Amino acid sequence: MNAILHPIYYAVTWVMVTFHTMLGWALGRNSHESLKWTLSIVLLVVLIRVILIPLFVKQIKSQRAMTALQPHMKEIQKRHKDDRQKQSEEMMKLYKEHKTNPLAPCLPLFAQAPIFFALFRVLSGIAHNKSYVPNVLTTKLLTTAHDAKFLGAPISDSFLSSHITSTKIVTVCLIAFMSATTFTTQRQLMVKGMPKLDASNNMMAQQQKIMLYVFPVIFAVSGVNFPIGVLIYWSTTNLWTFGQQFYVIKRNPTPGSPAYAEWQRKRGEIEATTNIATPEGMTEADRQAEAAKNRQRQQPKKKKPRK
Repeated sequence: MNAILHPIYYAVTWVMVTFHTMLGWALGRNSHESLKWTLSIVLLVVLIRVILIPLFVKQIKSQRAMTALQPHMKEIQKRHKDDRQKQSEEMMKLYKEHKTNPLAPCLPLFAQAPIFFALFRVLSGIAHNKSYVPNVLTTKLLTTAHDAKFLGAPISDSFLSSHITSTKIVTVCLIAFMSATTFTTQRQLMVKGMPKLDASNNMMAQQQKIMLYVFPVIFAVSGVNFPIGVLIYWSTTNLWTFGQQFYVIKRNPTPGSPAYAEWQRKRGEIEATTNIATPEGMTEADRQAEAAKNRQRQQPKKKKPRK
């Protein structure tokens, strides 16, 4: 297993060490090692999420395609309500014809899973003064990483592996923040970014509901095993997801969603403001243009001085 994942261990370690070195140049050689290692994890998140932007775009397109297919899906469910196997076959055929995937909302999560696991192993190794890539994470760097702390707690320690009170407090706070941001991000998508769906017999609505309630609980329960560095990684990626999703919902909302209705309303108000008709039947823009012409025609002439 380690032989298969070794290239990912190498990549994660190399990126973190590279960012650590670059931060040393930017902040100075005497800068705090804990700050540099913490920021290295944050920058690792930024790099991964930038790389995953095409996958995020694909996720948005697939979600909207699934929304457009809702009437066809309801028709299949109604037509084959007594035959689950036939219903599933027709659904898969429908997805294939329209080149969409019901698992698309989970794609960024699945894509990050190897990085997440690799970071977990790398930080666990650092906690035991072990480097999976000794030619990259040298003995000197391993020592500084082992001693690095976040808010007074070693970034390689977890809730269960440490008996230090500060580590347990920081871990609990990060787990709570990670679970809360997971819930908030998914709720933002369901409340504002998606059309209202009937959750009783709708696969997409049920999937979104599971992601809303189940994922935060999974992260809360499993978070006690994660090193603090992994919790920092996941909390940062949640913030990125929330901001990225907020931008898309605000600027390019899904047709039929509450955000789309709000966007249309604001757009209509702007158009109404710029096209207000005057009593003479002229628009505001025409009236202003006419007033500018009149000002140019009515410029006072200079009087000649008397002799």
